[in-house]
Amino acid sequence: MISTGTTTNEHNLARVARAVDQQEVRDVIYRYCRGIDRCDYDLVRSCYHPDATDDHGDFRGGVEDFIAYVQKGLLRFERTMHFIGNVLVEVDGDRARSESYIVAQHHLRASSTKPERDFVVGLRYVDDVERRHHEWRIAARVCVFEWSRIDPVASGGWVPADTATLGRRDTGDPVYAASIADWLR
Repeated sequence: MISTGTTTNEHNLARVARAVDQQEVRDVIYRYCRGIDRCDYDLVRSCYHPDATDDHGDFRGGVEDFIAYVQKGLLRFERTMHFIGNVLVEVDGDRARSESYIVAQHHLRASSTKPERDFVVGLRYVDDVERRHHEWRIAARVCVFEWSRIDPVASGGWVPADTATLGRRDTGDPVYAASIADWLR
């Protein structure tokens, strides 16, 4: 039986604080994906503590080297999109472990030797996240790869109307607008 009074209130406050911490950790993961997909490297950088490490399979190192790696690597792709599924965040004080299921799609233009294609990866981000100076950021990340494939892009697929808003890989994307109403004018 749960007792009433201060103990219950303290318990409820602790549950609310844990839920807030979990959401703040999720927001770090969501901002990271936005930063990658919009090529906003300052946003990506802001998701990591300065002394953090990242293991992306063919890269393992610190934040600044990771940013340089990403800047170079993303040049190969016309577009990228990260879809985030199951995100489990286990908070323990000022530390948390998060596991995020990701499907990342990378669109490659046709070249003289290869057709237009999509490189699709299923992976998990396993992160140690720490709260320092009242802010949650990634302290260490390992990408755990589950599968990947390369899909040819069939011709004759859906093409948006000339007036459709297409995603941009920079801060000109509508998500950065101060107001969508103003952006539409």
